[in-house]
Formats: sequence, structure tokens, C-alpha cells
Amino acid sequence: MAAADEGDATGEAAVLERGPGALYHMFVMMEDLLEKLKLLNCEEDAALRSHNMRPPSRHYFALPINPGEQFYMFCTLAAWLINKAGHPFEQPQEYDDPNATISNILAELRSFGRTVDFPPSKPTYPTEELEEEAITEDDAELTLNKIEEIIAEEETDNEENYIDLNVLKAQTYKSDMLESKQEEILESKVDAAEWNLEVERVLPQLKVTIRTDNKDWRIHVDQMHQHQDGIESALKDTRGYLDKLHNEISRTLEKVSSREKYINNQLEHLVQEYRSAQALLSEAKEKYQQGSGGVTERTRILSEITEELEKVKQEMEEKGSSMTDGAPLVKIKQALTKLKQETIQMDIRIGVVEHTLLQSKLKEKSNMTRDMHATIIPDSSIVGTY
Repeated sequence: MAAADEGDATGEAAVLERGPGALYHMFVMMEDLLEKLKLLNCEEDAALRSHNMRPPSRHYFALPINPGEQFYMFCTLAAWLINKAGHPFEQPQEYDDPNATISNILAELRSFGRTVDFPPSKPTYPTEELEEEAITEDDAELTLNKIEEIIAEEETDNEENYIDLNVLKAQTYKSDMLESKQEEILESKVDAAEWNLEVERVLPQLKVTIRTDNKDWRIHVDQMHQHQDGIESALKDTRGYLDKLHNEISRTLEKVSSREKYINNQLEHLVQEYRSAQALLSEAKEKYQQGSGGVTERTRILSEITEELEKVKQEMEEKGSSMTDGAPLVKIKQALTKLKQETIQMDIRIGVVEHTLLQSKLKEKSNMTRDMHATIIPDSSIVGTY
């Protein structure tokens, strides 16, 4: 708060030294800056779009709307301009140390040959405000002055080493005013009544609502402190219940342990008897397994003998049935009769064949004899002899 008051005093002194129109010089500078950024195609640059940042508005840095967001935008634009100038500069991150970021930017500025007449330890946003914006119609309406006071208090409470941009802005503003100080006091030609009517008309539109930025690391720090306080308060209540529960469980375990020892002492002889019975049971099971193995082997041998006996019985039955049955004898007799008949037929055929063969031999022999006599004896004698 002291730094903010110092910045306010410095800004007011500069305004009084400059004149009534000096209060709006910051807006003119912001518009001039925005035009220069447009000439550098700031809105079309892909490096800024990659950070999901919108181009600044006409009066973005002239009014302290969201200090965290404005500071991050300032660092991003400064890094972009330094890279544009040909000096490699790493893009600052949202959660980087503000003091280190400002020191790096000022070091790059000095490397360009620019003189820096203010320290980087206490820069913050300005607390300048218009007289017309101090008029409020309702106690619940927030003015820019109240917003600046709240922001300054939060920044002082959250972080003692946070960069105070108020002093930096005021000093820069003062140096700019000294360089471009007007020689004459500006005289307004606007009618006071018309000005008041215009103020009453636009005053309802000048209400400012504070929107929390989820990307602001200060909000995250506040949330962490709130959660830590909640955890500590809940831990105090919970620790008492847990200690009580721990004591009850310890007493219960001691009772269970003592009761277990008592039961073990009382049942020691029964346990010994149980162990002896278990040993006897194990021996009986082992003998039973051995006997079961012998029975199984004998059962297998018995089944083999039974199968052989069944085969012998079947063979004996087949032989007995064949001995008492007369059907085979009848078949044999019928076969013998048939064989006899076939033998007789074969004998007849053989006799016929032998007779035919004999007749053919005799005929052939007579033909041979006739042929032989026909060659020697004349035909007449052959005929008479015949």
C-alpha cells in the first residue's frame, strides 16, 4: 500500500505539473502503441496466437482491469518485440518469477542502447483515474479507485516480493511528461452542462465487474492457502476422533491378546491331545493308502483271471453244443450222397469218353491199314478182300 500511495502521489504531482489534459495522455500513448503494433502485424502473428491471446484493446494498459493478465500480456508483447528486433528471447511463462522476467526484459532493453532510469524491483499498475469516474450512484457500484485499492491490498497480502508496477508506471509517466510537457495549460471549450448530461448518460455503463482469471497464479495461490486452512481445520477435528479410535482399538487389542493367552493356557492339554490324535490319524491314513494300493493290484489280477475264465467257458460251451448237435452229420451225409452221385456221373462220362476214344483209335487204325493196302494191292483185289 505504501508503494501504491507513493505511485499515486507521484502521478498526481505529474498531473499538476503538466496540466489538466495530462490525465488523458496515457490513453493517447496506449492508442499510439496499439497503432504501432498493428503496423507490425501483431494481430496476425502466429506466435501470439499460439498462446491463445487476443490482441490488446485501445485502452488495455491504460486502466488496471486484471493485473495478472495485463502483466502476462506485457511480458509476452515485450518478448515478441525483442525477437522481432533480432535478439533471441525466450517466451516468459505465466508462472515465472516476475522479478526475473522484468530484469531480463530490461537487460535486453539496455542491450539495444536504451537507458533505464528506474529499478525493476517495484513496478505495478497505475492508480490514475478520471474525476468523472469517481461519481457513484449506488454504494454497491465499484469504481476504478476501489478496484485499485482492492488489487493493491490483495497483492500486498499474497506476495511481499511481487513486482510493484505502480512505481514503474508512475516514473515512466513522469519522465514522459517531463519530455513532452506542454508550455500552456489546456483550456476546455466544452459546456459544463452538456458535459454533466453526458456523464449522467454514460455513468451506468461505466460499472466495472471484476472477473477472476483462472490462469492467474495468484488466484491459485489463494486457493492453495484456503485449501490448506480447510485441511488444517478439518485435521484438528479429525485427529481427535482418530486418536480416540486409536486408543479404543489399542485397548481392544490388549484385551483380545490377554484373552488369547488365557485360552491357550486353559486348553494346553486339549491341544496336546489334539496333536496326538492328528499324528495317529496321519499314520492310519498312510496305512490305508498302502492297503488300498495292494487291493487295487489284486483287483486288477482278479479281473484278468475272470476274463480268461470267461473265454474258457465260452470255448467249452461252443464245443459241447457242436458235439450234441446232429445238423452237421446230416450235412455230411448229404454231401457224401451228392459226391457219390457226382462220382457215378463222372464214371459214366469217363466210360463214354473212353469208348469214343477207343472207337476213334480203331477207326484211325483201320483207315491207316486200308491206306497201306491200297497202295500195294490193286483196286479189284482190295474190293474183293473187303
